[in-house]
Amino acid sequence: MAVQDQPHPHRGLRFPSPRRAGAAPAVTDETTAAAPATRAYAFAGLRILTGFVFLWAFLDKVFGLGYATPSGKGWIDGGSPAQGFLSGVAAGPMRSTFHDWAGAAWVDWLFMLGLLGVGVALISGIALRLAALAGTAMMAMMWIAEWPPAKHLADGSASMSTNPFADYHVIYAIVLVALAAAGAGATWGLGRIWARLPFVSRNRWLL
Repeated sequence: MAVQDQPHPHRGLRFPSPRRAGAAPAVTDETTAAAPATRAYAFAGLRILTGFVFLWAFLDKVFGLGYATPSGKGWIDGGSPAQGFLSGVAAGPMRSTFHDWAGAAWVDWLFMLGLLGVGVALISGIALRLAALAGTAMMAMMWIAEWPPAKHLADGSASMSTNPFADYHVIYAIVLVALAAAGAGATWGLGRIWARLPFVSRNRWLL
C-alpha cells in the first residue's frame, strides 16, 4: 500500500528568526516614511534659528538694544554698524584695507542690508539660494577680518585663535549652502508659494 505524504504542520508558514542580543531593530515602513518628514522639520528649525541670528544682529545694530551694540550707539542714533568691527581688525592680509573701510557709509549699508536680507529670507523660507550666496560672502569677509590662521596679532600678542580654519563663520556658510541645497523653505516657510510665482519659476536662481 502506498504511503501518502502527510502535510507538514509548518509548511507554508514563516516564522521570524529569533533576534540576536544587541541586534538593531528592523527598519519598518513607518520608520522609512517618517524619515523625510523628520529631516524636513530639522532643516526648517535650523533655517529659522539661523535666520534669527542674522535678523537679531540687524535689529541690535539698528536700535542699540544693549547687547553687542550699546544703548544709544545704534544706527538710528548715528552710530556706524561696521566701524567697531572693522577698526578692531588686528591681523590678516586685509587689515589696513578694513581700517580704511571703517565708518564708510557704503560699507554700513551693504553690511546691514546683508544682515536684513539673509535674516528675512531664512525665516520666511524664500530666496534661499540668494541668501546662501550673500551670507557666504559676508562670512568669508568676516573670516578674513578675524583671520583665524594667525597665531599672533599685529602688536605681537597671542591671537587666541582656537582653530586655523574651521571657525563659526565657516560653519554658518556651510549651513546656508546646505539649507539652500535641501530646499528647506518648503516646511514652516513660504518656499512652496514662492517657487510657484511665475517670475521665480522662470528664474530658478531666485529659489
